Amino acid sequence: MIGVLKILGISTLLLLSVSCSSHRAPTSSLKQPPGIRINYHTVSKGDTLYSIAWRYGKDFRRLAALNGIGSPYNIYPGQRLKLTGKVPSSTPSNLRRVVKKPVSKQAVAKPPATTASKKSLTQSSQRQTAKTKRAGAIRWRWPVRGQLLSRFRSGDPLRKGVDIAGEKGESVLAAADGTVIYAGSALRGYGKLLIVKHSEVYLSAYAHNHRLLVKEGSEVKAGQRIAELGSSGTDRNKLHFEIRKNGQPVDPLAYLP
Repeated sequence: MIGVLKILGISTLLLLSVSCSSHRAPTSSLKQPPGIRINYHTVSKGDTLYSIAWRYGKDFRRLAALNGIGSPYNIYPGQRLKLTGKVPSSTPSNLRRVVKKPVSKQAVAKPPATTASKKSLTQSSQRQTAKTKRAGAIRWRWPVRGQLLSRFRSGDPLRKGVDIAGEKGESVLAAADGTVIYAGSALRGYGKLLIVKHSEVYLSAYAHNHRLLVKEGSEVKAGQRIAELGSSGTDRNKLHFEIRKNGQPVDPLAYLP
């Protein structure tokens, strides 16, 4: 009789085990779907419009226009910001202008250049090329001198800029004249971060600092000491440096001398 009861008990346990396992979600369903698109961001303490735009690779002007936010782009914790979509028709015209495509001007035929003017045209072309390399008259300089650890790679979320080796406490310099628009550590993966606005088109970032020496709103000059190199948010002392054009990462080596 005891043997029969044992067999019945074991059978019951096996049935319960099979029944429970049949209600478990498959392991694959727990994984995040690939290529998921995030359409909204809820503002947290420490966020700025600039840091949110940086995080998602957006132009801060378009992000402001999408959400009807005017300069100086004040936001508050708990605010829900749209990251995609069309700019509302009710958006003020000064904000809508930043997302309109420029109107192409009709080409006008020019008379053939004379021999005397060819030299002038060549010199003008050379000056224009030099100006283009300076990215719209912005004179870039290296933020720190050191071994290049990692280069920019288009489309790679881990290669949005360059990594430069250095010693803890070494001076980090502003790469060009500008205004500090972010100073903090709220962006995951960047450690203590500075973002500098150089124009309506170009921004630069300095990440993994040991100490920040300037505050948001500070005007900085090219070559000015703005931070101390460190390892915040990473595993070694280095500077992660990025340049963004209209919100998109570009290769810093194409701009640095």
